[in-house]
Amino acid sequence: MARNSGKWTVLALMGGAAMALAGAASAQPQPTAQSVLAAVSKNMGADNLKCITFSGTSGYIGMVGQAHDIRDDWPRVEISNYTRTINYDAKSSYEDRTIRQGNYPRIGGGGIPLQGEQRAQNYLVDKAAWTMQGGNAVAQPDAADVRAIDIWMSPHGFIKGAMAPGANPVLITRYENGAVGTPAGLRYRKLNIISFSFGKYRINGTINEDNLLERVETRIANPVRGDLNYEAEYSQWKEVNGVKFPGNFHNHTDWDNETQPPNYNGGHNSFGLTVADIKPNDCGQALTVPGGVANAQIPAPVVTTQTLAPGVTYLTGGTHHSVAVEFRDYIALVEAPVDQARTLAVFDAVRRMYPNKPIKYVVNSHNHFDHLGGLRTAFHEGAVIITHSSNKDFYKNEVLSHDVWTLNPDRLSLYPPTEWDEGYQFEPVDTTYTLSDGQRQLQVFYMQGSPHAEGMVFAYLPADKILIEADVYTPPAAGAPLPAQAPAAAVNLYDNIKGYKLDVTTVVGLHGRAVPWAEFLRFVQKPN
Repeated sequence: MARNSGKWTVLALMGGAAMALAGAASAQPQPTAQSVLAAVSKNMGADNLKCITFSGTSGYIGMVGQAHDIRDDWPRVEISNYTRTINYDAKSSYEDRTIRQGNYPRIGGGGIPLQGEQRAQNYLVDKAAWTMQGGNAVAQPDAADVRAIDIWMSPHGFIKGAMAPGANPVLITRYENGAVGTPAGLRYRKLNIISFSFGKYRINGTINEDNLLERVETRIANPVRGDLNYEAEYSQWKEVNGVKFPGNFHNHTDWDNETQPPNYNGGHNSFGLTVADIKPNDCGQALTVPGGVANAQIPAPVVTTQTLAPGVTYLTGGTHHSVAVEFRDYIALVEAPVDQARTLAVFDAVRRMYPNKPIKYVVNSHNHFDHLGGLRTAFHEGAVIITHSSNKDFYKNEVLSHDVWTLNPDRLSLYPPTEWDEGYQFEPVDTTYTLSDGQRQLQVFYMQGSPHAEGMVFAYLPADKILIEADVYTPPAAGAPLPAQAPAAAVNLYDNIKGYKLDVTTVVGLHGRAVPWAEFLRFVQKPN
């Protein structure tokens, strides 16, 4: 009995000790967002960092929304020179970059293939954004939000933004694996996630076990994808004068989920840079907002009309054009480009011309975002989409979805036409398609072998001998010199016209202008 009593006494003492240790452990302070940020700031050298300049001569720019094939990544061009200065106190940024085609494939949109080198100088001071063209400042109010986000998504900018008054940082902890098929995928890591508010945006940062920021993610508004994923990954850290800075930037625009099929929208890699030089607290020259930039607003769309033939109207007035074709009981519109504002302005112009005829069809030339940006609007307004059959899954499941758009809601997200979802939505084109009312025909042809985009179509009005195309031939200004060598995409258009045996007298560019067939022949350096 005494032995048993002693046993229980020992067990009681052991239990008491364990409880004491547990109590001591539970008494240790748990990390908070503020304590994690303070540790990361000290480790990265952000405490006394007011600004930074970094540069590199090796990297790439991905042309977002301009993939050659809808299953491809964004096409790339090479960075030949890159410098950026960020001033956290002034909330300013200056980016000076030069790009060239390099050894990347010469297919896709976004001006590919580039001719020679192209320099861009992009500025931001607080809420004023601009660029330089020919020595003149050109306001870019539509770029201000993203450039401001870029400051607070930069390695030290994230720490400063999360610690700023009103940011309300939140800390969560989770376990992560890396991407499938990579060495990182073998590691199961515990990570701290800091999230803070920047206006209407939420910015999320992933902090690793070395107290370094390895990923920053947010969403930006996009007329095709809505709340579009936008993220930066940082690696290969270096230390300069007590400041730790990544030697490699790797950015994504749209989701990096190519390992999860279906992969009909694979584009995501948008920027990569190997950092060669880091200058902490080098603020460069103080930036002054040029006159006319500070209060610049995004201009309202302007639509001008030009009659190409009876019942055929060219709708211009911006960078991207459309063509309205009158049928007996309805209107067909070739192209709904850019965004909701542009497409609504075009619809309004057409309705003023034809108040008693609905815009029943919209021909979509291809899936590049600038030519796709108004398709949701056209769909919401009741139009059936005529597009190449390879685009249908992407358009149906991703573009015309009823996902909630929080940053810049459009009509389709705010007022979803759910009954319309059960109806007649697409007219897919395989090789040829004809829209006819028994009097007028509008023919749509697959652009075979285009280096600009797979799944591209062009339109043709046989009675008027008018051909309507996008991007592959942009007529230069009247009197401008012709290129020394005809661009491959324009030559491909010529080959398609000849292959389909079309009789063309006028070529209507959805950029540029309408030109006689003879002018197009001079451009592509071909006989009739």
